[in-house]
Amino acid sequence: MALSEFETKKIEKEVRAFVEKRRPPPQIRPELDLGFRVKGQSVEIFEVRPRWRHPEEKIEQPVAKATYVKTQRIWKVYWQRADLKWHGYEPNPQVETLEEFLAIVDRDEYACFFG
Repeated sequence: MALSEFETKKIEKEVRAFVEKRRPPPQIRPELDLGFRVKGQSVEIFEVRPRWRHPEEKIEQPVAKATYVKTQRIWKVYWQRADLKWHGYEPNPQVETLEEFLAIVDRDEYACFFG
């Protein structure tokens, strides 16, 4: 079951605040920025950079992902490994709130999200 419009707006507000806090200074943002999207029941946080050989093109590099499982009332936490696939974040594969997910990403204890 998909998230309601109200739930989506609430999630967007929380993640937007997190991203704004973590964004680089304005003068650096043309070269490195942070963004997010809410798609279905998932929240994805990503870096935005110019493509190396075509700097006029922007590319997104995934940072972290959380998917809400409504039936269990949990968020599953993912990170993207070198194989470019999402894997469960083993220290905390699931959390109860979006705030917990954002705190895990912010701490990045094992350098899985921001390196």
